[in-house]
Amino acid sequence: MLTNKPENLHPALQPDEAATTKPQPCNLSISEFSQILLETSTLLMESGAHCERIHRNIQRLASSSPFLVEMFISFNAISVSLSDKNNPQIVHTATKAIKHHGIHFGIVTNTSVLTWKLHDEEISFEELQTQLNALKETPRHPVWVVRFFIGIACACLCLLVGGNWIDSACTFTASIVGLIVKQEMAKKKFNLMVVFIAASLATTLIAGMNVLYGLGSFPESSVATAVLYLIPGVPLINSIIDLLKGYMSIGIARGTFAGFLLLCIAVGMFVGISLIGLKNF
Repeated sequence: MLTNKPENLHPALQPDEAATTKPQPCNLSISEFSQILLETSTLLMESGAHCERIHRNIQRLASSSPFLVEMFISFNAISVSLSDKNNPQIVHTATKAIKHHGIHFGIVTNTSVLTWKLHDEEISFEELQTQLNALKETPRHPVWVVRFFIGIACACLCLLVGGNWIDSACTFTASIVGLIVKQEMAKKKFNLMVVFIAASLATTLIAGMNVLYGLGSFPESSVATAVLYLIPGVPLINSIIDLLKGYMSIGIARGTFAGFLLLCIAVGMFVGISLIGLKNF
């Protein structure tokens, strides 16, 4: 049971001090409840949660309902099967597709907080649905902030591996330009693999100028670190966690997905290095 709730939650998650009575027990139909489960699980999946966390949150919701819940998670969809605890003959199955695989740990955290609030009878299922809808509209950081700090992160990595300030400046510029290419192509709904190849290529071409003209003391560090913003760290980590927890199919799928992204990064770097004519990189 949670005793300390985060203070910097989404406004929709702040406690209602005027509330004086506990929420009413679940009076949703089996189909309505299945939609709440699917909304919760897909929101978690699309925000970067691993399968065990999704499973815990869904079972937490199920424990506050008159239904037994079984769930199957795949890379492209989530399916839930519900049965009435009092009448096992009443069974309902529903499926919802996963639209994308993004990363937003704020949504993951606040969704878990909501399920605990329901479990602790602080909110009702109707309030849960309303606040889940509010979470979907959680604002993201401004684009320029993301680009600037991605550039700073890659530049710092360049310094850590031995580059000087000129090398890090080249890395900073290359990573920002590559990120712009990635974001703009993603907006236009290009295939994700093509997006990663193009972003890696653009980043390598710009960082490669440092090697071509020998601007810094360790110019190869620019090429090596400028593309690190593309590394799919969350899918790789989630893949390992899912495999260790026994979710073999989704673990293999996530690992394969991350592996293809790494291959696309390598292809983009290879093409860029070949176009510039770098030798023995």
